Amino acid sequence: MTQYVYRFGGGVSDGGQGDKNLLGGKGANLDGMASIGLPVPPGFTISTAMCTRYYDDGQRFPDSLRAEVANGLTHIEGITGKRFGDAADPLLVSVRSGARVSMPGMMDTVLNLGLNDETVEGLAEVSGDRRFAWDSYRRFIQMYSDVVLELDHGAFEEALEVAKEDKGHFLDTDMTAEDWQALVGSYKKIVEQQWGKPFPQDVNDQLWGAIGAVFGSWQSERAKVYRRLNGIPGDWGTAVNVQAMVFGNMGETSATGVAFTRDPATGERAYYGEFLINAQGEDVVAGIRTPQYLTRAARERAGAKAASMEEAMPETFAELARVFALLEDHYRDMQDIEFTVERGKLWMLQTRNGKRTAAAALKIAVDMANEGLISRDEAVARVDPAALDQLLHPTLDPAAPRDVLTSGLPASPGAASGTVVFDADTAEKHAALGEAVILVRVETSPEDIHGMHAAKGILTARGGMTSHAAVVARGMGRPCVSGAGTLAIDAKARLFRVGERTIKEGEVITIDGASGEVMAGEVATVQPELAGDFGTLMAWADGARRLKVRTNAETPHDCRTARDFGAEGVGLCRTEHMFFDAGRITAVRQMILADSEQGRRAALDKLLPEQRADFTEIFEVMTGLPVTIRLLDPPLHEFLPHEEAEFAEVAEAASVAVDTLKRRAAELHEVNPMLGHRGCRLGVTYPEIYEMQARAIFEAACDVAAKTGAAPIPEVMVPLVATRRELDLMKAIIDDTAKAVFAEKGREIAYLVGTMIELPRAALKAGEIAEVGQFFSFGTNDLTQTTLGVSRDDAGRFLTSYVDKGIFTRDPFVSIDTEGVGELIRIAVERGRATRPEIKLGICGEHGGDPASIAFCEGAGLDYVSASPYRVPIARLAAAQAALKNRV
Repeated sequence: MTQYVYRFGGGVSDGGQGDKNLLGGKGANLDGMASIGLPVPPGFTISTAMCTRYYDDGQRFPDSLRAEVANGLTHIEGITGKRFGDAADPLLVSVRSGARVSMPGMMDTVLNLGLNDETVEGLAEVSGDRRFAWDSYRRFIQMYSDVVLELDHGAFEEALEVAKEDKGHFLDTDMTAEDWQALVGSYKKIVEQQWGKPFPQDVNDQLWGAIGAVFGSWQSERAKVYRRLNGIPGDWGTAVNVQAMVFGNMGETSATGVAFTRDPATGERAYYGEFLINAQGEDVVAGIRTPQYLTRAARERAGAKAASMEEAMPETFAELARVFALLEDHYRDMQDIEFTVERGKLWMLQTRNGKRTAAAALKIAVDMANEGLISRDEAVARVDPAALDQLLHPTLDPAAPRDVLTSGLPASPGAASGTVVFDADTAEKHAALGEAVILVRVETSPEDIHGMHAAKGILTARGGMTSHAAVVARGMGRPCVSGAGTLAIDAKARLFRVGERTIKEGEVITIDGASGEVMAGEVATVQPELAGDFGTLMAWADGARRLKVRTNAETPHDCRTARDFGAEGVGLCRTEHMFFDAGRITAVRQMILADSEQGRRAALDKLLPEQRADFTEIFEVMTGLPVTIRLLDPPLHEFLPHEEAEFAEVAEAASVAVDTLKRRAAELHEVNPMLGHRGCRLGVTYPEIYEMQARAIFEAACDVAAKTGAAPIPEVMVPLVATRRELDLMKAIIDDTAKAVFAEKGREIAYLVGTMIELPRAALKAGEIAEVGQFFSFGTNDLTQTTLGVSRDDAGRFLTSYVDKGIFTRDPFVSIDTEGVGELIRIAVERGRATRPEIKLGICGEHGGDPASIAFCEGAGLDYVSASPYRVPIARLAAAQAALKNRV
């Protein structure tokens, strides 16, 4: 019989050996902490395999699981001396999720499970604290009703606020035992009104309801969105952890907190976190009360008055510090820890590798390597390449004027400007239209995940440095200011007030996640300094990688940016982007609409010096490095005029009638232009176009060589080739043009002629094409479109459903479809090299900056990847990680 339940704590471990795939991250680490002697409340984990079976069986549990869970409860009872459902001395448990990888705030949790009208009295008696017992009961009803019964959470919050107001209380901690008991009565009425049945009193019904809810939360909309954003497969499932409760709300000698062994924002080797006395865990992250700092130094830096844990509970803090050291040494990484102090005794509830900003990730990795805790290769493998994006964009100019509205906590570094929006759906809607938005909330919740991802930054009125907003924002790389307590948000009126100032939805604000400042309007920015830890880690990465990294760029500015970021050449220079320049588009249209070669050549003569100047500037910037230039590729309709005034302008320049131009435009109309007259097909029918571009390339190369003494390295790429004959014809034009230019200039430049593989037929016939082509560059944007028969421009309407339903593990336009498109690439590599062993192979689609796709390219044996300028460092690091993984 398959084992689904694994016990931990009290010297017992049923195995799993820290296997996160089986036990989930939380379950594996609970077992791990218990195994090294840390104080962990006993419990058991229901494996991720059960989650998979649960959904396969129509969301039903096998009978065998009930016996395993009962055995797990007996294990907890034996260690605690308490019995589940015992009216005199009840065992209470928490029921928590635990996916293979951390998904903070996405999955469901239920605390204090096992309380009912009888056991609450037993808890009051055995604890000697009626207030604690009834406080725990009201928390349980509220959480269970939200998570399991799916009732309106707001109704319970409203009842709590009314109860405090009636009693004249400001804080939850002001409520008495009698107040909590009365509120429990109100809560039970809400349950009966909304659910139609009394709140469940049978503790076993409570337990199975919670287990089902945690498994159910794996397929919640917010969890699906998080998985989609982070590339987490939907078939992994979650584990469920059932664990004896320990209580931080048992008076002034009890507390709860969240801590990091290093600062997750900066990477500094300093304890970082918050705690609350006489509280339970959700109080810290929800922002219901203002948390206190862990250390005296942190409190003094913040100017806070409330005592730190180091000051209020010195002995317990010293024990916690010892645990920090043990956990870092054991897991060899910065840890994110949840703990509870119950009447002076420290209990560890969770540890995991902590989410961190890119800057912190770099510092922690480099520091740990220098400390000897990990190797340099491990340091390179530790940093998420995609996270580097946080470091590569501008930050606020310290000299720029700032109209500061208020300040909050610097919860996630970085800066962002955008229009104010007050809910996640609006954020997503406006971001889809290309608008930069700042999501402003009283506090965020897991339901806001899609809006948080869409927003450029997040601002909350409540919550601390370890609140939901802070943790999720740091993981996403979004700037965040939390706990800006002077914000008065009126979500219905779509505005917020700070003192006498009012900011309405649609107005622009700027937030600085490094300082906590919130400013009216847009603040100027400066370029980042990429030295220090960044430079150190990138040097280590460059020493480890095999793949070269080039850039996709067609302006001197982009080329310069990419070279500064470490690009080793240009992998894709799209010449059509140059044609869209306002000063050239008329000549381009004149060339397209001409009905004779003579007319086309007249227009091309106007474009030649412009193209030559373009290439001259690029060659000068990229001196000594290869530059791959793609000849004209897009369908001609993209350049055509649409407005009457545009037709008149082109007609005047070409000295023809407007009606003649309109008739010519109608002749060029295509039903499906992306599969029509484009790419090398233009060169076949209008060879003078490619002749002009080749001349511009070679003239520019000769001019730069004469000027600098260093010959450029041009690589001329023919797009959309499907047959060898097409490339034969195009190469002849290019070679003849080169010979003519070299004769005119009295100088020869070494160059290559190759093609972009973006059609399935080209991949399959790569052996023949390689007889002519000296290099292949895989254009994976079009290769994905033509292989899947899916338009990249229209796929957004349905691809999300395909990913959610497991048809694709990730959007194939974001990460290469390794089974289909990838197989064609592997075929082309094998057949191309069989014909021409020295052939140069690269990739220049958007996938060139995607870490998962780069790992595929390493495995496929490509020579280089090409990415947009700001993704060059990402590609360098991802290429190093792929090489290191292949060595294992």
